[in-house]
Amino acid sequence: MDKIEIIYGLHAAKQRLRMEPDSIQSVFCQFGKENSAKHKELVEIAKKKKIHIKWKDKSDLDKLSANGVHQGIILNCVNATTLLDEGDLPSLIDACERAPLILILDCIQDPHNFGACLRSADAAGVDFVVFPKDKSSPITAVVRKVSCGASEAVKLVSVTNLARAMRILKDSGVWLVGLAGEMDESTIYDVALTEPTAIVMGAEGDGLRRNTKNTCDYLVELPMMGSVSSLNVSVATGVALYEAVRQRQG
Repeated sequence: MDKIEIIYGLHAAKQRLRMEPDSIQSVFCQFGKENSAKHKELVEIAKKKKIHIKWKDKSDLDKLSANGVHQGIILNCVNATTLLDEGDLPSLIDACERAPLILILDCIQDPHNFGACLRSADAAGVDFVVFPKDKSSPITAVVRKVSCGASEAVKLVSVTNLARAMRILKDSGVWLVGLAGEMDESTIYDVALTEPTAIVMGAEGDGLRRNTKNTCDYLVELPMMGSVSSLNVSVATGVALYEAVRQRQG
């Protein structure tokens, strides 16, 4: 059965219109945005794709988005979320034209953090993101909005057993580097990230689960120079991924 989902926010809507227009049933635009250059651009894209456009009051869009920050545009989509599974991992690795850079998110439950992690993953050129089906945020409209369209661009792999999926990656030659704040010696800067690498991030507060931690090849931390003991997971994800980018560019 087809599942109806909404996508809202300018960046998320633009990415969906460009990449998967066939999934869009209709576009809801806010009255008063007719002269906005950004909204005009999206309306023109929708018209070219022959997608039905409906103009609505802001209050109507507020209801449709459950008071989300919709920025005056909402897409009504059919089966908007396309998720891969662990059976796709070997082919995803084979399809990489360079040493793969992968992000693994172990039970990130806050949709804002999840979306921010996806945004960093896309910006850093991550090949795909792996996360468990249970105890992780689903790909909601909030995730799509916060990711600024990255959820439409990055390949997403939802797995039943994260440790098993990690072992599949290891068997394919990928090194697993987990961030664990309790480490006293090794930092992210001490590990070579130019080889096929998966950066493994733990949940808000609890960090990496035991099985996840035990499956990693390396456990490292981010050096904390001030009085706080840790960073928000989405911030830490960006720091770790861009250390990989720095090493690979160097």
